[in-house]
Amino acid sequence: MTTVSMTEARHDLADLADQVRINGERVCISKNNKPALALVPVEDMKLLEMLEDMIDLRDALKALKEPGGIGLEAFKKKLGI
Repeated sequence: MTTVSMTEARHDLADLADQVRINGERVCISKNNKPALALVPVEDMKLLEMLEDMIDLRDALKALKEPGGIGLEAFKKKLGI
């Protein structure tokens, strides 16, 4: 993974974007010599979002099994929907 400073990234954003978009590279942008953010291909972002969704689903399914929970219909009724 390429690492550049925030200043370099400002000056070279178009080139860095092409590295990410065309070559699938990941670029770490640092601020004060510490990683601050990353430029990643869209495919990587979609994968991260999918993993987050899977974790959310796992947690939701686990919560449904906990005592004291209510089903969707009961929740709608409670909200007056």
